[in-house]
Amino acid sequence: MPKLVDHEQRRRELGEAVWRVIRRDGVEGATVRAVAAEAGWSPGALRHYFTTQSELLAFAMRLVVERVEKRVAAIEPAADRRAAVEDRLRELMPLDNERRAENEVWLAFTSRALIDPPLRALHGEVHDALHAACASALAALEVSDPAVCAIEAARLHALIDGLALHAALRPDLISPNRLLTILGAHLDALGGTESPRTPEGRPRRRRAQR
Repeated sequence: MPKLVDHEQRRRELGEAVWRVIRRDGVEGATVRAVAAEAGWSPGALRHYFTTQSELLAFAMRLVVERVEKRVAAIEPAADRRAAVEDRLRELMPLDNERRAENEVWLAFTSRALIDPPLRALHGEVHDALHAACASALAALEVSDPAVCAIEAARLHALIDGLALHAALRPDLISPNRLLTILGAHLDALGGTESPRTPEGRPRRRRAQR
């Protein structure tokens, strides 16, 4: 009986191999041949799935987006809207090994998208999705004035992007706790109140009113 091949699983394994190569050798090193070697495949077998480097990079980036979306969807809603917003935004920040890998792939992808038109279109899609997440956060915090909401969504987006870049470049200075402290302070300023926090910088949960 012929062996059944899970093609989607194999594509995911290849996407993760792209991540490893990018983190080790940079985006220019993520060639079809290099990724094939990383995944233990022949270049010919890899080209059955991806024919160009751009296709490989696009798939690796879509895998990042898919993972973030799954984590956000799995979050149990907090009773307090302020905590609920922060829970969702945390998934966009490099707070552990998985999210640090995603962040490094995003930054490498961003630099490549500047000179690769097919990737630039996908970069625009991801950028717009991040901005929409920030706008949704403002709506959840009940920032109702459209003009204020637009400005604050852009400011929140810039803050998250900037923190992600700083964390990648200077992890010795920008620790996960530092990221959470800065994000929390910004959200507190938006809401006009300070949310009580644990020693690790997480917002303390408030019990739902019965």
